[in-house]
Amino acid sequence: MKRFPKSLQQKVEQRKQNNSFRILPEPNRLIDFASNDYLGFSKSEIIFRQTHQYLLDHGIIQNGATGSRLLSGNHALYKALEEHIASFHNSVTALVFNSGYDANLGFFSSVPQRADFILYDEYSHASIRDGIRLSNAKSFKFEHNDLDELQDLILKYKSENSEIYIVTESVFSMDGDSPDLERLAHISEQYGCFLVIDEAHALGVFGEAGHGLLQDLGVHDKVFARIMTFGKGLGAHGAAVLGSKQLKDFLVNFARSFIYTTALPAHSVAGILIAYKNLETQKTEIEKLRENILHFNQEKQRIGLKPIFVRNKSAIQSAILPGNEKVKMIAGKLQENGFDVKAILSPTVPENQERLRFCLHSFNSKQEITKVLETLARYLF
Repeated sequence: MKRFPKSLQQKVEQRKQNNSFRILPEPNRLIDFASNDYLGFSKSEIIFRQTHQYLLDHGIIQNGATGSRLLSGNHALYKALEEHIASFHNSVTALVFNSGYDANLGFFSSVPQRADFILYDEYSHASIRDGIRLSNAKSFKFEHNDLDELQDLILKYKSENSEIYIVTESVFSMDGDSPDLERLAHISEQYGCFLVIDEAHALGVFGEAGHGLLQDLGVHDKVFARIMTFGKGLGAHGAAVLGSKQLKDFLVNFARSFIYTTALPAHSVAGILIAYKNLETQKTEIEKLRENILHFNQEKQRIGLKPIFVRNKSAIQSAILPGNEKVKMIAGKLQENGFDVKAILSPTVPENQERLRFCLHSFNSKQEITKVLETLARYLF
């Protein structure tokens, strides 16, 4: 069939005209300032070999999961992994999902009920917002990290017949900044709300052994649910929802993205487990990452680039360069000079908030960091 719906083609053409048309990138050998592989675990030969050996030692030679976890896919490795994750994160339970997207979709579409309210940060990840759209609860956004506005919304919608879920991220994926988590935990406790926090970009980056920002601040026990994603700091795939035994039981029974999908294969589950164990033994990688974050912040100050960057101390550093055409051009120049830096375009971010997103890693050298910033300055000034 050669025909293509006219309305779809018009939307594609509009993207092209706005300079926001997406294409899949080709693999490259550029210096990595684009991936979420903060500790280099995805390329770790040690983790690769340890995972393979773990499977052999446990007599597991299996390619596929064969079904959903509620049917035939709940192999023994899942129990070991979920117990290890719960212990590592000082949580009662953990429930593994196939991806961070699946975890957020499953949680938000099932947990808040029709009479409830969801109050979420306007910069919350697309997977959170998609899950909220599938929920029967009413939802309202508050301005980014504006806890005063959040408090006003709580007072407006609080009632005896409904629950309020407060939703945010410990480290935001586009800006790399964080809310005041201690105050947020206090507000949630004060008004009897349920606090839900996505820690996708904090795992492996914050805390003595990369436990995440909530544990680093000591407020993890005040959170109703934490979503931990393994495709960033762990260099693996999948995610887990951390919480009470009652929450885990509820999700197993009602989270459709958990119930109706084929489970992760044994190799993926073993890879997550081994990556977690390496967080505890490879603390030098976490320390190298922190040194690189500090060096990046010092260099952007020295070179005069600090005003264009969003202020934060995470592995995500964003330089705001309004306009899709401009930010794509600058990204192209950096790539021509050997640096894999990606432009983040609207509508992924709001119009006039287009940016270059620099992801820092333990394996980036200080010389590479200095050079990429000096190259950026050359094309801006």
